[in-house]
Amino acid sequence: MRRFASAFRLRASASVSGQAGLAARLAAQGLRLATRALAIGDEAAFPDASEPLSRRRASGAARLAGRAALAELGSPAAAELPRAPGGFALWPQGFRGSLAHDGGLAAAVAARAADVAAVGVDVEPAQALPDEVAEIALLAGERRASVSDPTLARAIFAAKEAVYKAVNPIDGCAPEYEDIEIDLAAHCARLGDGRALRLDYERLDIADGARWVVVAYALVRG
Repeated sequence: MRRFASAFRLRASASVSGQAGLAARLAAQGLRLATRALAIGDEAAFPDASEPLSRRRASGAARLAGRAALAELGSPAAAELPRAPGGFALWPQGFRGSLAHDGGLAAAVAARAADVAAVGVDVEPAQALPDEVAEIALLAGERRASVSDPTLARAIFAAKEAVYKAVNPIDGCAPEYEDIEIDLAAHCARLGDGRALRLDYERLDIADGARWVVVAYALVRG
């Protein structure tokens, strides 16, 4: 596996368990999750004329979700969350967060930087992952883990995307899919350089189809 430089070492973490919903489980760890169905007018929250309307609407919905998550932490509700050159959102001083969206659902996770060292979120349809994508993105053990339920392959893919979003703003470089090993049962993601992140996830059933929402994070306290 390719190993990449890191600004800090994420501590290995215990698995996450329990019957509460994803938002409640994350809140217990100091994170706030907000989701939002895309709606006409959401594009006003991301007024980038260089982007097509569909992209502006999805990105705007994600930023509205991000503001809602920040508001739960006591941050001013009007945070712009501008896009950094690397493509990720810039969060207010003292906070960390991550945004995700597809064509129908947006999600955001936010936390205080004093509590959370890194965080990423991804949204994917709860559908089987195309074979050609699985061959590239999933390790052999991950493909075996999803044989009984092909939609789990998409959850594993979403977990890898969430890990990328968590570490890229810190490292300034991008892990490849094969650098990330996902164990959904253990709620753990491990990187090729030995770091580990916690995973939590939930399948949401919404009007236009079920989604996987997956969050990867590392706590400052380990």
